[in-house]
Amino acid sequence: MRNIAFILICFYSSFFLYAQEKEVLFTIDDQPFYTDEFVRVYNKNLDLVKDDSQKDLDKYLDLFLGYKLKVQKANKLGLQNDSKYINELNSYRTQLAKNYLNDSKVTNGLIEEAYQRIKNEVRASHILVLVDESATPQDTLKAYNAIMNLKSRAEGSEGFDAIAAKYSEDPSAKENKGDLGYFTAFKMVYPFENAAFSTPVGSISKPFRTRFGYHIIKVTDKRVNRGEVTVAHIMILKPSNKAAAEEQKAKQTITDIYQKIQQGESFEALAKQFSEDKSSAVNGGVLQRFGSGQLTSQEFEDVAFSLKDKNQISAPFESKFGWHIVKLIEKHPVQSLDEMRYDLENKIRRDERSLIITNSLAKKARAKYPIKIDEKMVSKIKSWITDDFYTQTWTIPENAKEIEGPIVIINDDLKIATKEFLNYMVSQQKGSVKVKPTSKLVGQLLENWLDDKLIAYYDANLEKEFPEFKYVMDEYRDGLLLFDLMEKEIWIKAKTDTVGLEAFYQSHKNDYMWKKRVDVDLLSSTDGKIIKKAQGYLKNGKSLDYIKEKLNKEGQVNIMVKSGVFEEDFDVLPEFKIEKKGVTPIVSKGEYYFTALVKEVKPAEPKALSECKGKLINDYQQYLESNWVSELKKEFNVKVDENVFAKIKNQLKK
Repeated sequence: MRNIAFILICFYSSFFLYAQEKEVLFTIDDQPFYTDEFVRVYNKNLDLVKDDSQKDLDKYLDLFLGYKLKVQKANKLGLQNDSKYINELNSYRTQLAKNYLNDSKVTNGLIEEAYQRIKNEVRASHILVLVDESATPQDTLKAYNAIMNLKSRAEGSEGFDAIAAKYSEDPSAKENKGDLGYFTAFKMVYPFENAAFSTPVGSISKPFRTRFGYHIIKVTDKRVNRGEVTVAHIMILKPSNKAAAEEQKAKQTITDIYQKIQQGESFEALAKQFSEDKSSAVNGGVLQRFGSGQLTSQEFEDVAFSLKDKNQISAPFESKFGWHIVKLIEKHPVQSLDEMRYDLENKIRRDERSLIITNSLAKKARAKYPIKIDEKMVSKIKSWITDDFYTQTWTIPENAKEIEGPIVIINDDLKIATKEFLNYMVSQQKGSVKVKPTSKLVGQLLENWLDDKLIAYYDANLEKEFPEFKYVMDEYRDGLLLFDLMEKEIWIKAKTDTVGLEAFYQSHKNDYMWKKRVDVDLLSSTDGKIIKKAQGYLKNGKSLDYIKEKLNKEGQVNIMVKSGVFEEDFDVLPEFKIEKKGVTPIVSKGEYYFTALVKEVKPAEPKALSECKGKLINDYQQYLESNWVSELKKEFNVKVDENVFAKIKNQLKK
């Protein structure tokens, strides 16, 4: 039934813009309904409806009026206050608004950039000097000077690797000399990714900052993205004591397993029996699909990606974990942009890139709506905030709690109280904004808060800004109400009102008639001789089991039987021209021959209520609804302006 609500929504949805000045077409209890909506939905539905009666303007007005009466009834019953209805409507609006709360040009640019990067992989090493996002200017400058010094040394005779191993504050650098392996888009924080993809191979980047601190990177290679692979492996772990004899024993084990595979034994069975990677052994050694840089073993990745053909098996090889044999299950190349677009957009919204979209929208909102800030109030707030903010212990001063009046007015329309901004500041103590001194902190928080408020204001006013958004929301709102009302007043009643349904059946039973029916055993065969034998057996009173036993021999099904009570026009029955009980003549249709045993001929008669209940309930629903509209016209005071309607008819006929 819920589909009906959405059909109704689609039926009444339209983006047709009527150019004429709107007039009141009719009122329901003095609430006006205008010509522009009527014309809009009529023009849209003109191409959708197949029933010509709905194209007739007088009949269409009656349909439209009935629709609005039902919505008014729903509102009168208070269905618009139901929490389930409110939540569903808000959920839909949130989804619909996403298309409007988005700078499509910026978003598409970020999607294209991400996809071009995903098609490639970068190998880079980095040097990190830690500095907190909220560091003082002095500490920030100190970190910047330190990274500049390390850059000069890395470009000199000492070399990047040595400087990374000795001075980088990334703990892993002492082992890997800053080497991060291969990676692609979304694998690193966005500023790091930007630097990696924009730095030429063999070059060292300029210093750049992320939330971790200052970095420089050296790009050592770039290549086409190898995509992802699914492989299975058999693994023998390196012994923990590193004894030569134990290592040789482990190595011999993997060699013996490989020999068994070469002799034709099952890879999967050997993996289950011998692999010491217990998590994958139970699945025949199959691992989760992976791409470059996702495993901690470069050797393993390189071997896995080197396999070309499905089911190809590698020779044994060593990694830092042990010895492996790898079998290629499937390669997963990089998908097309169209295939990845939805996933990329979702990743962008969860990534630092989303701030670019948000900032773009906030910038548009700032240009669109005038903003008035109470600078005196801002100065007061700057005097109230202390360094306690940085230790998350700041509270609103007692003398500030009674403040009245707005700190910001947006578009001469929305006044936002000072208290709201103060509460926001309290909530942000655990956030990432730790700018110093406190005067700059207040300014930064005010800008961030104002961006949020501008976007929220823009969202709240989408109906005013975009007529098509308003149309869809109005129609979805009415459609949901209509669904709830129909369920309450019609659908449930039609199913549960047994007395009313019985009365409707009794007064309409001749609309639910069986045609003449026959109780028949219908026999068919592609062989005329077989069907003739079957007919003979029927005439001699033989049972169907006897006939099938005699004619279906040596695994051959030569005769088929279909039994039941069928209406006279079922399948081949009209060919027999049945009038009485008995065995029929043989008839043919297509490649088949038929004969039948007619056990009873039943005259045309009304169906029992149980035999037509599904259609009966549907018809009873329509009956209730048609009478219901008439009752609604009595319940509400409806006035149609016939002069305005006449003008509309003339305009639409042109």
